[in-house]
Amino acid sequence: MTGLAAAGAGPELSVDLLIIGAGPTGLYGAYYAGFRGMSVAVADALPAVGGQIAALYPEKLIYDVAGFPAVRGQDLVDRLAEQAWRWNPTYLLGHGVTRLDETGESIVATTDAGARITAGAVLVCGGIGNFIPRELPVGSEYLDRGLRYFVPRLHELAGQDVVVVGGGDSALDWALSLESLASSVTLVHRRTRFRAHERSVEQVHASSVRVLTPYEVEKISGDGTVSEIVVASSDGDRITLPAQSVVAALGFIADLGPIEQWGLELRRRRILVDRTMRTNRERVFAAGDISDFDGKVSLISIGFGEAALAVNHIAALLDPACSVTPGHSSDA
Repeated sequence: MTGLAAAGAGPELSVDLLIIGAGPTGLYGAYYAGFRGMSVAVADALPAVGGQIAALYPEKLIYDVAGFPAVRGQDLVDRLAEQAWRWNPTYLLGHGVTRLDETGESIVATTDAGARITAGAVLVCGGIGNFIPRELPVGSEYLDRGLRYFVPRLHELAGQDVVVVGGGDSALDWALSLESLASSVTLVHRRTRFRAHERSVEQVHASSVRVLTPYEVEKISGDGTVSEIVVASSDGDRITLPAQSVVAALGFIADLGPIEQWGLELRRRRILVDRTMRTNRERVFAAGDISDFDGKVSLISIGFGEAALAVNHIAALLDPACSVTPGHSSDA
């Protein structure tokens, strides 16, 4: 994989544009910046490209990306990475950017892995920032030994008795996705009503997924790895379920991390931008879920447009003789 700088490499780089975040918006921004003739580095704290999609729901189908009637999350990431590679961006994976310092007509970014990147401009595509799962109150000693918070590959749970805990969209999506693969799927939620999309709730109740509400997990046990789980209702009823896998889908705690220290104007835990996607710092732009403006709609498809808009204005910032409006990509 050319153009890859590994975590801890501590490289010194100089590029036209540094993109912070290697999720869908950042990858598309890398493609578009290459198309506009820029040299590009992409930094991400995660060890692989794809951001939230690759980490949380690589197997789920996405239906609202133009040109794809339905596309698996990881497939979308792979296609975006392939598109960006045309311009050979430099990836710094496992590099969380901690500082952005102005130095005349450039910005020096420092990462927690020791890299220093000098860039003419920065495009922040950090998604929802750092995200960590809400932990299950019991059974943490079985983490990665049957208890998990992510399901990166559905087939890993094939043939198993699976208990999914949670009442939101992710919990119901995992339960439905695993129904045809697992030996059994039980959905446990501490309330009688789910927070998920109404259609998903209907699908779960119409499926073979066993639904237990209102129940909470009381105990997880097993000899080294998970073998059973005990759930209890508020009236004292207890049920012991066989389980080789417990998927705790209880939501996530989002944290902007160092972004809050970069002197950017924030609103609703997002970076406020103008109609060109520029922040209150002249050479720092933002796009995707991390950005905010009046009328903002957070969708992957809109993030692509925001990235292209930002890159076109960055092109004119770096070279005033350059038009904001690009030529047709079919001419490139």
